[in-house]
Amino acid sequence: MKALYTQVRSYERSVQLLMVNQFTINLGFYMLMPYLAAHLSGTLGLAGWVVGLVLGVRNFSQQGMFLVGGTLADRLGYKPMIVAGCVLRTVGFATLGLVDSLAALIAASAATGLAGALFNPAVRAYLAADAGERRVEAFALFNVFYQAGILLGPLVGMVLTGVDFRVTCLVAAGIFALLSIVQIRALPARRKKDEQPQDGQGKESVLVQWRAILANRPFLLFSAAMVGSYVLTFQVYLALPLEVRRLGGDGEFGTAAVAMLFGVSGLSTILGQTRVTAWCKARYEPGQALVRGVAVMGLAFVPLLLATTVPVPEAGAGLRLLAAAPPTLAALLLAVGTMIAYPFEMDTIVRLSGDRLVATHYGLYNTICGMGITVGNLLTGAALDAAREAGMPELPWIALTVLGLACALALYGLHSTGRLRAPVSEPQAASVAAAD
Repeated sequence: MKALYTQVRSYERSVQLLMVNQFTINLGFYMLMPYLAAHLSGTLGLAGWVVGLVLGVRNFSQQGMFLVGGTLADRLGYKPMIVAGCVLRTVGFATLGLVDSLAALIAASAATGLAGALFNPAVRAYLAADAGERRVEAFALFNVFYQAGILLGPLVGMVLTGVDFRVTCLVAAGIFALLSIVQIRALPARRKKDEQPQDGQGKESVLVQWRAILANRPFLLFSAAMVGSYVLTFQVYLALPLEVRRLGGDGEFGTAAVAMLFGVSGLSTILGQTRVTAWCKARYEPGQALVRGVAVMGLAFVPLLLATTVPVPEAGAGLRLLAAAPPTLAALLLAVGTMIAYPFEMDTIVRLSGDRLVATHYGLYNTICGMGITVGNLLTGAALDAAREAGMPELPWIALTVLGLACALALYGLHSTGRLRAPVSEPQAASVAAAD
């Protein structure tokens, strides 16, 4: 812990604040969101499709607006978007706990999603800008704070929701309100000069900027190759808990085993992220680290595949071990793969952007990956259903392993052909031409 504190202190105050902010953002978000569906269906007595609609609106408003949020951050500055997102989430979370009409619930859910679309690209672009040449190490530390918030949030939410879900909502809203005030007072304004290019008639239009990004073929290829990694990591919330409950049941054991999945994932990242990043950076180029990280994510499902060859005990310790051990090992390997890849992934986006319109690139990247997660989860769910009907429990694990290895192979191709390197700037190109 002391080493972590020393590393954080070695960065500028703005970077330190962004890391603490991200922990607080995830703390407030995850203390509320895991319990929202139960509140809507139980306390408010809403139908299942209505609950799905409210939750879907939040996800759609966030994923669909990432590009807009990133563009606004590049044009208006990072700090205003970070503050606006926190203020909007304050209002959204408070409203979720105080209203019961469908229209108000949908509006509040949309507000919480839009809030994430506003501050997520801005936070990452700001961090990348102020960390400078230490971007990879900064994003490794950022992921430690990120995972710590995810780990602690549900525990705090469980205690508060045990009192009243409205208390959870108001506490979460209070956290974001406090965060807004802290950032207004303490976070320096940050906007790089080259993020507002001039064309002789003022700023470039948004459409011109978007067309330029959509013409950035290496960036789009990289985004497409990384989509699968997000589908794989999301299985900690989808396929792995379902597998635990398929064998272990919905009772206390199943609940504890699912909680262990999240605990292993979060704690391993908190304890190992900076060491893993330092080890990888000393040995691999960024592209090589990405290939290895995504390959480990794909191989994370091999323990589950091997477990399908073992006869399922009818009851007892054997059944519990089979229900808990392979999914937990898979969650650990997914966390290790993410630890390897994530800091280099975030750094690669900055390099492929040419250090220009960084927040917009992050926004588009998040949108592409978000769409991929949605499609991937639908296909994973279909594979799980097909596996049950056909009596082929190995089917989803084969599919997910193949997906991970295919994405790793795609990244290897991009790295080996030089597409993951930073584009040559105009001054560099001119100097090369002059030398020739």
